[in-house]
Amino acid sequence: MKSRSIITLLAGSLFLVLLAHGNASTAPPVLPNPVLYLTGTEVFSQGGKQFIRYKYDVLNKDAYPADLFAAAPALPPCGANTKSSRTWVDIFDSRGKRLYGFCALGKPADLGKIWFALEVGVVPPSYVYIEMTDRQTNTKYKSNLADTTL
Repeated sequence: MKSRSIITLLAGSLFLVLLAHGNASTAPPVLPNPVLYLTGTEVFSQGGKQFIRYKYDVLNKDAYPADLFAAAPALPPCGANTKSSRTWVDIFDSRGKRLYGFCALGKPADLGKIWFALEVGVVPPSYVYIEMTDRQTNTKYKSNLADTTL
């Protein structure tokens, strides 16, 4: 009787280990939140007005898989762009006001070329952050607050 209980206990434990291992291997990887930082500013003209472009990079952009930025024609379009990417990136001021967005980044490296612009003379917010929205899984990745001055 005692050996039967031990065998049952061992078989049950083995089953739980195999079950847990099977679930762990099929779970999607946990991705880090983006680490945003200012790379510089530049003045440009458009429509007879002058603007300052605030340029940013994501330090850990290599941690994101390329499929996050693949064209997603099965998801709602971005305006007339029916092949916009699976993940959209929006830039917000520290109070949550959206400043600009990108809906067609094609690869993780493109996170090194994000920006927003304000007309010359407009005081920028002290800090900004980004939200990356994976539209396929409805997952949001929110960055740190990043400066608008070097």
